[in-house]
Amino acid sequence: MADRRLQVFHAVAKHLSFTKAAEALFMTQPAVTFQIRQLEEHFNTRLFDRAHGRISLTPAGVTALDYAERILGLSAELDSRLKDMSGQVAGPLLIGASTTIADFLLPQILGQFKATYPGIVPRLFVGNSEAVQDRVGERALDLGFIEGDSHLPTLVSDGLCEDELQVVCAPSHPLAQQKSVATSALVEHAYLSREQGSGTREVTDHYLEKAGFAPTALNVVMEASSPEALKGLVAAGMGFAIMSRVSVTKEVSLGQLLCIPLSPPLKRQLTVVYPKERIQGGIVKTFVQFAKERLEQPPAERAAAPR
Repeated sequence: MADRRLQVFHAVAKHLSFTKAAEALFMTQPAVTFQIRQLEEHFNTRLFDRAHGRISLTPAGVTALDYAERILGLSAELDSRLKDMSGQVAGPLLIGASTTIADFLLPQILGQFKATYPGIVPRLFVGNSEAVQDRVGERALDLGFIEGDSHLPTLVSDGLCEDELQVVCAPSHPLAQQKSVATSALVEHAYLSREQGSGTREVTDHYLEKAGFAPTALNVVMEASSPEALKGLVAAGMGFAIMSRVSVTKEVSLGQLLCIPLSPPLKRQLTVVYPKERIQGGIVKTFVQFAKERLEQPPAERAAAPR
């Protein structure tokens, strides 16, 4: 409903990058540049200063951003209200999810949801928690599932369920004999880490800092942006990782990997985020409630839920 040029402007203004805005909006960079040029011609003023390979908002751009956020929020609210009034539980649903949640928690939920509401067409974007928050903040997504709380002031966080992170290692690893692993023992072994921007990386760093260790104290031998890649590296004996317990259920049952609790335990909140000024429409509300109910169930009950 809102002018596409405003959506593009909003993304560029938030990222201060035409390239990153294009990636977030699934557009080409020339198309983004063209939309911004059209908007500047429409207002007969420059919205961005471009110098030395960087861009910044002009005073007119700052004013335009304030109005763009309000206009985009009202447009989304209008769309949601009218759909609610018509009783529609159908249409597109743009979901973002961190890699761990998308790979190990959402597939069953999405399958059950689609069977219950066949008129809703979900589209799933998978990235780390930071990338998901950014796209929700740009309104490229209706909602996002992340690890921990959002740091963006324009987003609302709503807790879903608790997730425990544990030490994951190969059966032959020296830590495999431990019933629990103290923080001090982590610095003695090769460590396989998630990438910067990952919710798992962030919560692990905070856990170490709280225990009096700098994250740099760990002997990081490699970083990986995928839980699947991380599990493969651990199984190959390259080191241990700290991962969500739900992400290694299959490998543990097959005897390929071991999960060992940290001492003290490391737990985090899985969260759904959506724009603060946007009233949740019927489709979003329906899906969030559906997901909450499933995630509150024990894993065995969740898997056995009717499709």
